[in-house]
This record gives sequence, structure tokens and C-alpha cells, in this order.
Amino acid sequence: MRVGIGYDCHRLAPERALVLGGVHIPFDKGLIGWSDADILCHAVIDSLLGAAAMGDIGTHFPPGDPAYKDISSLVLLERVVKMLQSKGYRVVNVDSTVVAEQPRLREYVDQMQKKLAKVLKVDISHVSIKAGTANLLGFVGREEGMAVWAVSAITSE
Repeated sequence: MRVGIGYDCHRLAPERALVLGGVHIPFDKGLIGWSDADILCHAVIDSLLGAAAMGDIGTHFPPGDPAYKDISSLVLLERVVKMLQSKGYRVVNVDSTVVAEQPRLREYVDQMQKKLAKVLKVDISHVSIKAGTANLLGFVGREEGMAVWAVSAITSE
């Protein structure tokens, strides 16, 4: 059994789509990034890569590379799962916390869990997504951005 931790944060801006866990969430702002800026997927990717001691998301999918411009982060996550499988690992579970003042995310959590579970090839009961706020503190509290922490466990097959 191996455990990894991941973190990601991005700035919010108008006229960008907000995508978390592969789910498009109606909001007047979205996250800025080279890909779709899905910070939930990015944090999960880093936690999985960390658990396998395989570097980080920027090593495998560098920002600025045209191949990853506006790509769905679910596609990147799927590639990471295949990379893990090629090294003899499988995902056991993922636990994550999305920190954002707005929008309220509770009604989207089930959809995000379903999408992640499918890509991770685990039962939905092995994907935890929690949503919280920063209680008006820091860049998240000022609604300048959002952040995610993720922890994952993998095992040898």
C-alpha cells in the first residue's frame, strides 16, 4: 500500500467555464489554466503520481505544451491511471477537499464522484469529495481562486 498527497489552486476569472471533477458547474467565473483548469482532477493526479513516486502533473503534462491546451483533465487522469497500471499499481481510494466560497458545490458532489470513480476504475464508495469554504480568509475567501487537497492510496496488483 502506498499513499500520496496532491494540491492545486487556480485563479478565478470571468468568461471561463468552471469544471470540477469533470462536471461543468454553472457559475459566472471559471478557473484559469492551460487545460480545462479542473483543480480537483489535478490534485488527484498529483496524489496518485506522488503515491507511485512518479513525479508530478507538470512533469507529465507540461503547461504551455499545445497537446494539452484546453484538454479535459479527466483525459489526463485516465492517462495517469494507465501509467500506474503499467507499473503494476491500481487505485484503492481517493479523498479530497475542494475549498471555495462560491458556488456551493454540494449538489454536484455525486456527479463528480461518479465521473472520477469511472476513470479511476474504483467503486464510487472509494471516492470521497468534500466541499468547504475558507471562511472569508485568504485568496479563496476573497473569491480570487479555489484550492483542492487530495490524498490517494494505491496498491500493487
